[in-house]
Amino acid sequence: MNGKRKLNTEAELGSAPLMPLIAKYAIPSIVSMLVGALYNLTDQIFIGRIVGVVGNAASNVVFPTVTLSTALSMLLGIGTAANFNISQGAGKLNEAKKYVYTGLSVTAIIGLLTGLLVFLFRGAIIDLCGASPSGNVYPYAMKYLSISAIGLPFYIFASAAATTIRADGSPRYSMLFNIVGAVLNVGLDWLFMYPLGKGIEGAATATVISQIVTFVLAMLYFTRFKAFDIKIKEISISLRHMMDSIQAGVPTFINQILLMTTNIVLNNMLETYGALSNYGSDIPLAVSGVAQKTNMIMISFAVGIAQGCQPIWGYNLGAKNYQRVKGTYMRAFAIAFTIGVIFFTMLQLFPREIVSIFGTGSDLYFEFAEKYLKIYMLFVFFQNIQPVTVTYFSATDNPKQGLLVSLSRQGLFLIPLLIVLPKYMGIQGILIASPISDTLAFIISVTMVWISFKRFPTKED
Repeated sequence: MNGKRKLNTEAELGSAPLMPLIAKYAIPSIVSMLVGALYNLTDQIFIGRIVGVVGNAASNVVFPTVTLSTALSMLLGIGTAANFNISQGAGKLNEAKKYVYTGLSVTAIIGLLTGLLVFLFRGAIIDLCGASPSGNVYPYAMKYLSISAIGLPFYIFASAAATTIRADGSPRYSMLFNIVGAVLNVGLDWLFMYPLGKGIEGAATATVISQIVTFVLAMLYFTRFKAFDIKIKEISISLRHMMDSIQAGVPTFINQILLMTTNIVLNNMLETYGALSNYGSDIPLAVSGVAQKTNMIMISFAVGIAQGCQPIWGYNLGAKNYQRVKGTYMRAFAIAFTIGVIFFTMLQLFPREIVSIFGTGSDLYFEFAEKYLKIYMLFVFFQNIQPVTVTYFSATDNPKQGLLVSLSRQGLFLIPLLIVLPKYMGIQGILIASPISDTLAFIISVTMVWISFKRFPTKED
């Protein structure tokens, strides 16, 4: 039965019509990403309505630890899945097995270390992320991070495992355990924060419990892995296979690390230049957190599309079906761009209504929120192309090109502009830094993909 499932998966990756195939893999991936975003959105909404603006600011300050955990899960998760599918496409099952065993084992170790280090150094992390110990936000952020650090090992492993599960031809199962975790998180948020009155600690506790349940469901899948039977006695770590996976996953990892770094720089700039404006420091921090969680919904679509296409890219590269590789990217590009335009329209027409979902605030709060969503997120439709392109390069064994695309928006443009522009334009300089960066990064992304297409043989080998 295992062999039959394996053959069916390989046959569809190599020959099924592209749009239905992309839909089959991408829709569950999108749903998985969206429900993952719900973890953070739900917390933000409940915290904003119960704790208030200072609670939203605290959640924003702690968010870089979530981005770091996502980056670590993708470092080996994306790389393991890419090499697993490439090995499958080339008919090398033994190699595919070694990539899976090594990837899952190393991810578990990284998750445990991350959770421990975040807990031990949580005070320094909060200070670094924009909340000084003497400020209003710091004690709330400390309460939240002290609890949420416990769930990071479970979150990292489950996120990496989800990528491998999709690569094994089971995108729906990956979607299922993420949905269960998200729904549980919503219910527990309500329970801990309303009837039990646990405040921001309740939101963190709800998230940790949900992450543990998601981890357990992910582990259960590996008892019925399609490509081969996983046997505990065979599990080992291969240095070569680990380095191969890391190399393939580095572009996506760097992209996430730069997102985290951008969040930290942005928080510090907003605190500094917000204090010099009539908005104060708490309002810009809170608004940035709300905008960031809103933006996560759009990016979840793009990342979900990219992760859904990853097995198709990897398998067909290994099988030398280059036209299917190109065709899959072009369709992913069109879908991601269209979704970005829809979000752009909503942000421009309904900024106040969107912000109101996350709680109430003063007139100044809503004034800045509307300005932030309309200016800072002006070219959001360009943002969706970067994760699609980074994953494309990782899946097609082009880590150097993927690294350049990863570095472009945040590393080459946004972080320097966030530091330089406010010196001359105040808080307004922070707002215009993002649309400039989005445009320049988009140009780099499409240029690099065009070059990669030109390098493919014109005929299938």
